Amino acid sequence: MGVVQFPGSCDERDAVWAVETVGGEAELLWHKDPDLHGVDAVILPGGFSYGDYLRCGAIARFSPVMGSVAAFAREGGPVLGICNGFQVLCEAGLVPGALVRNAGLRFTCLPVDLRVEQGVCRLVDASPGETLRIPVKNGEGRYVVDRETVARMRDNGQIVFRYLDNPNGAVEDIAGVCNEAGNVLGMMPHPEHAVDPEVGFGSADGAAVLRALLKAPARA
Repeated sequence: MGVVQFPGSCDERDAVWAVETVGGEAELLWHKDPDLHGVDAVILPGGFSYGDYLRCGAIARFSPVMGSVAAFAREGGPVLGICNGFQVLCEAGLVPGALVRNAGLRFTCLPVDLRVEQGVCRLVDASPGETLRIPVKNGEGRYVVDRETVARMRDNGQIVFRYLDNPNGAVEDIAGVCNEAGNVLGMMPHPEHAVDPEVGFGSADGAAVLRALLKAPARA
């Protein structure tokens, strides 16, 4: 599995550690290198790529590696974007919607409960209706999307997670979404920070995402 490292990323090594903790192998992929080195899955990690200048994820979207990530995703390769990685996925058009400043304009860092909606997404090893406890830490985590698109996403089963207690004002309590094919998942909560209950707010529920990523086929 490859974890992309942008300038300003701060959770790439946490993601590598989390993948290894659930039994996988991971390597860092430098943002300027378009070669994905034959990895079976890609993680775009959390952090502040390029210092969040312009908009979160807006510059990272043009990194050389992202052309390869987009091609990998189009071929059915599994891609997970976490927090800033979710913002990059939105900017790149790999998942619908956008992330904007939290309601209340404050940075939020706390564990949250997510209801699994799942639908077409292949990257969650949990059943619809199940609750996962995973932390969030963001200042621009409020998911927004127009009415027509969110209605289409509901019909297509592209809404993957909803907050039980919305921490940021996201439309329809949405915490994670996927593309129509179900192989690209963007989520604001950090599953890599919840794979070991000793260091994950007492939860290992994030392993449900990383395990599914490891089991997903490299191509559809």
